[in-house]
Amino acid sequence: MHSNDYLEETIKIASLIDPESIETMVKELVSLRERKGRLFIIGIGGSAANASHTVNDMRKLCGIEAYTPVDNVAELTARANDEGWEIIFQDGLKASNITVDDAVMVLSVGGGTEKVSLPITNALRWLQRIGSVILGIVGPNGGLTKTYGKCVINIPLIEAKRITPHTEGWQSVILHCIVSHPDLQQRRTKW
Repeated sequence: MHSNDYLEETIKIASLIDPESIETMVKELVSLRERKGRLFIIGIGGSAANASHTVNDMRKLCGIEAYTPVDNVAELTARANDEGWEIIFQDGLKASNITVDDAVMVLSVGGGTEKVSLPITNALRWLQRIGSVILGIVGPNGGLTKTYGKCVINIPLIEAKRITPHTEGWQSVILHCIVSHPDLQQRRTKW
């Protein structure tokens, strides 16, 4: 039965995720906040929705100045129309005057590869050249995010045909673990 299989896969993933990688990510975000750096979060599809949600939690619960280019649909579509889909994140981040004090978090199933997610791949290459801190929560292969990232959490592959729902679902679980971490959380939710 599909529901049973999905939940059993979820339990397996939970047992394989390294809690230390989450603790390392929290330390990176605490350091970012202490140096008054900004967090930019990029993702496509469901990962874009996770990026938008995470901006809210980082700002409201953790006191980190956070943004995602996907929240500005007008700019995103203008850049895609005028310059091309491949550079929407790179040029959006350039316009935000990213510095080495800032960090970019990649949420992606593939992590940015030559075949998939060229906006992420091109942004990562540019970020690596300028020396920005790159963080990520990505699928099992990690793509360029794993290659260039300072702290990257990989979601293990349990069932290939469900790589996307598991990766995007676990992004949300891990991000909620991060924003509720006592070292990072400054304000609690009402409930």
